[in-house]
Amino acid sequence: MMSDQMSGSWDGTYDHGSKSDDSHHFERLYAEPMYDAFVCPLTKQVMRDPVTLENGQTFEREAIEKWFKECKESGKKPVCPLTLKELRSTDLNPSIALRNTIEEWAARNEAAQLDVARRLLSQGGAENDILQALKYIQQICQNSRSSKHTIRNAHLIPMIVDMLKNSSRTVRCKALETLHIVAEDDDDNKVTGPPETKLSMASYLGELVLSNDVKVLVARSVGSSLINVMRSGNMQSREAALKALNQISSCEASSRLLLEAGILPSLVKDLFTVGNNQLPMRLKEVSATILANLVNNSGYDFETIPLGPDNQTLVSEHVVHNLLHLISNTGPAIGSKLLQVLVGLTTSPTTVLDVVSSIKSSGATISLIQFIEAPQLDLRMASIKLLQNLSPHMGQELADSLRGTAGQLGSLIRVVSEDMGTEEQAAAIGLLADLPERDLGLTRLMLDEGVFHMVIPRIRKIRQGGDIRGSRFVTPYLEGLTRVLSRVTFALADESAALALCREENVAALFIELLQANGLDKIQMVSAMALENLSQESKNLTRFPELASPGFCGSFFHCFSKPPVITGLCCVHGGTCSIKETFCLLEGQAVGKLVSLLDHRNENVVEASLAALSTLIDDGVDIERGVTVLWDAEAIKPIIDVLLEKRTENLRRRAVWAMERILRTEDIAYEISGDQNVSANVSMALVDAFRNSDYRTRQIAERALKHIDKIPKFSEVFPNTR
Repeated sequence: MMSDQMSGSWDGTYDHGSKSDDSHHFERLYAEPMYDAFVCPLTKQVMRDPVTLENGQTFEREAIEKWFKECKESGKKPVCPLTLKELRSTDLNPSIALRNTIEEWAARNEAAQLDVARRLLSQGGAENDILQALKYIQQICQNSRSSKHTIRNAHLIPMIVDMLKNSSRTVRCKALETLHIVAEDDDDNKVTGPPETKLSMASYLGELVLSNDVKVLVARSVGSSLINVMRSGNMQSREAALKALNQISSCEASSRLLLEAGILPSLVKDLFTVGNNQLPMRLKEVSATILANLVNNSGYDFETIPLGPDNQTLVSEHVVHNLLHLISNTGPAIGSKLLQVLVGLTTSPTTVLDVVSSIKSSGATISLIQFIEAPQLDLRMASIKLLQNLSPHMGQELADSLRGTAGQLGSLIRVVSEDMGTEEQAAAIGLLADLPERDLGLTRLMLDEGVFHMVIPRIRKIRQGGDIRGSRFVTPYLEGLTRVLSRVTFALADESAALALCREENVAALFIELLQANGLDKIQMVSAMALENLSQESKNLTRFPELASPGFCGSFFHCFSKPPVITGLCCVHGGTCSIKETFCLLEGQAVGKLVSLLDHRNENVVEASLAALSTLIDDGVDIERGVTVLWDAEAIKPIIDVLLEKRTENLRRRAVWAMERILRTEDIAYEISGDQNVSANVSMALVDAFRNSDYRTRQIAERALKHIDKIPKFSEVFPNTR
């Protein structure tokens, strides 16, 4: 007789006690009906190991053994659970024929149900149907090793893997969970499985284009399995595993999971191994790509991850030397990826110094610079990025190498001069900008190479809204261009060609315009620094009027020798000034723009702006008139604010210097003393600087306090300054 109770179960023999309410999709999928004789009266489930009592009743072995144990523990004699009659014996006789019948029935129904699951997965049915099919596959696998073989032999793995592309996150998670169970080893719960399963799973994962959330799910579910295959599988399996790991290592969360699963030591070993056991070069390229992904995406501190029992790390000198050797002695494909590894390591402040030290000790600087000329974009760009990261720590060495190595500087300049706004150009101009700005020899070479004539129109085009305004590299590109141009202002006193270029191109006006690049702090800072350099030269470049000779009568009669009245002279520099020829800040209307930057949130911008304004009250100019210019531009209060804020020691030093110059002008000093709060605060700030600053600042503060001592209102407010 057919069991009505069990006929609705979609999973037959293989769902012992886990019947699902939503399993009606498979209700009518039995190839044959389920008979009551298959069901244990105690568990109400299909029996696996049926045994018969002396009275002919059949039960699941485990269930009836538990029944007899409970009888014994309660002090009762053993009875049959169905008849409740006492049994003379508790012997259990295996029902071999019934067990064989159940197994044959289950196999036939399992095949039918697997066919339905396959159809649902291949047709991309409704989400509930797919989830039910995946759930059924899991249930089959969890019952026995032979059931897993059935799943594997049914070629369901590619279909399960394909579900990782499903739009439903629930389906993607269920598919990964199912993959883990299909390949899971029954003995130690590790994802191993037979070689063909590992190869199949890794191969399909390697071919998929996965979203970041799926990469994380894959890394969490089967990452350890893939790493194990990479370590110990045959070459075909290792290749498949490496390709899959390459896929899932390209986002931050998944790359961190792989590092936590221990991928790094094996990966580095594969790269460095030579001889019979070495990977083919095509797979070393994949390994190098994975390593670059891990270093650049994970955010990990690689000096803390040991590569072996000797506790060497990825930034140990020996390891970096090996990486440099591989870069120089393998093809551009592997070399570019390993350069990207070094780029990532030198981007981190915790590892950059170790890498710099290893590069210096290896003598590899020239070799790295030579890659600037490589025809392959990836190789060239990776080398430029690496050199840019190294430049703050070994800038003079790089500058010397670029000067002494034929062609490399020219190649770098050619990269910058091509179409504007690419990532490579941003890196190349950044490298040029990071080289020591006071290296006069390099500046001369850049003048000879036409670098500055190339840079200036590019800055202007960007500022005018050129074609690259939407490029995501436009900001670092413009910053680099501005910094490169600024270096010519450091050579004005020593190089006539630098002076001629600044005049010809009206460079001072360009930097004044760049002061208004709001939101681009570095550009504003560099522009103010350049204007400081230019303004320092104004006192040497201003043209003083030539006075006519007094003549014969004037030589004897002073009434005939009155000096002529000359108008249009610069009040600060005393001669004829212009922004283009003498770089005068007044003529360029730069003073107000610099004053507006004194309350900038970035102290570096404030310091550079204050330094530029200070050239108007420096030695060699009319300081009193310079102070008046600052007063008229309403610069005194912002300078006092900078003094009071004490944001950095450099800023305080500059503010103390400026206040000492300002207080030399009695009229302005009296004006400042008119506000008791301001005068008291200035006095206290100068006293604090005198007590707590370095020797040079203390000297300047002392002079400023002596100026205050002469002003009655200052002395009244703060008498202790005497």
